[in-house]
Amino acid sequence: MKPFEPVYIVDGARSPFLKSRNIPGPFSASDLATISGRALLARQPFAPEDLDEVIVGCAGPSVDEVNIGRVIALRLGCGNKVPGWTVMRNCASGMQALDSAIANIHSGRSQLVLAGGVDALSRTPLLYSDKMVMWFSLMAQARSMGAKLGMFARLRPAMLLTPVIGIVKGLTDPVVNLMMGQTAENLAWKFGISRQQMDAFSVESHKKVSAAQKAGRFDEIVPLIGTDGKVYAEDDGVRHDSSLEGLAKLKPFFDRKYGKITPGNSSQITDGAAWLLLASAEAVEKYKLTPIGRITDTQWAGLDPAQMGLGPVHAATPILQRHGLGLNDLDAWEINEAFAAQVMGCVAAWQDPDYCKEQLGLDAPLGTLDANKLNIDGGAIALGHPVGASGARIVLHLLHILRRENKQRGVATICIGGGQGGAVLVEAV
Repeated sequence: MKPFEPVYIVDGARSPFLKSRNIPGPFSASDLATISGRALLARQPFAPEDLDEVIVGCAGPSVDEVNIGRVIALRLGCGNKVPGWTVMRNCASGMQALDSAIANIHSGRSQLVLAGGVDALSRTPLLYSDKMVMWFSLMAQARSMGAKLGMFARLRPAMLLTPVIGIVKGLTDPVVNLMMGQTAENLAWKFGISRQQMDAFSVESHKKVSAAQKAGRFDEIVPLIGTDGKVYAEDDGVRHDSSLEGLAKLKPFFDRKYGKITPGNSSQITDGAAWLLLASAEAVEKYKLTPIGRITDTQWAGLDPAQMGLGPVHAATPILQRHGLGLNDLDAWEINEAFAAQVMGCVAAWQDPDYCKEQLGLDAPLGTLDANKLNIDGGAIALGHPVGASGARIVLHLLHILRRENKQRGVATICIGGGQGGAVLVEAV
């Protein structure tokens, strides 16, 4: 494989991640991205118009902002001439935006790119059922008063009162017909991960985020102010009092009779945006930029959609092989916490001789990942998982960890609904 020419990370920022409270959140997706993006661009030595493009990952743009990347670019003041576009790779949409920017920088078509991701999952719409849509269609075709009255006679209350929940539909794989949580159940069964182990992992995630918040370690966050004047300064999904006793009270959600996956050991439904500024060496020199890091490799992989949570194993392993690295040769890992079982399943897969041989083509297992290097400041179980933003968030925060700890290299990796994985190798500078 041709050597990967590094692309520099100049800076980054994100919004607070705001937990869905079963009502539409206070900010639209483009609001989240625009407010945090403006703060990021305001501290740069170049104008927004100097960007070559804006790339946004978004899994669920609203119907009035389908190409949300262009909408955000214009709202950021980039001007009419700066292209803005949207990418979608489910949970890795934000990471895909970074990789798309890297590809364009490598090709010479771009030198300076604002890339990231956003989703406002609390605003995912409720939909009419197919029966209700058909009723509307036939009603529109009715011409006489008798025909219209006949259509009203065919209307049933259940057709109106049983909407399709958009986020449930979106989080269900149409090929294997499993919700993402059911794929996590598969991994818990495959690797013998107990409910108590998953709950303990989740409690630790909340504790890590809580400690990081108190220590001011999420300085990439740009506070938001709502239309009512309320200030949103930090991620609000963390439970500072999370405990095994509390999580044990929650019932399984995806397999109510035999399951182990609960809302407490799953990532939260959340709204949020995350950005990185990527630049070529030429742009760094032209604008006299001071990079905070660089991306030195990326990888995408596919696997069985029914075991989609193991995507990080399939994506990160080739990067390790290309660079002659073991799991613990890296200083830090960010594995997005879609589910506790999913992250724990990845760690178990690297230890499993049969899985490494049959699925990864390795002669021996890679070994045991040092838990002290994994998700040092917690993850999506406590922070939330705005699907389009998470891939960008973990890359940005990984770099912050490396710089804070005076370390050099790390991998950010994410599982992807549909049976894929993405990974990014990052170096601090």
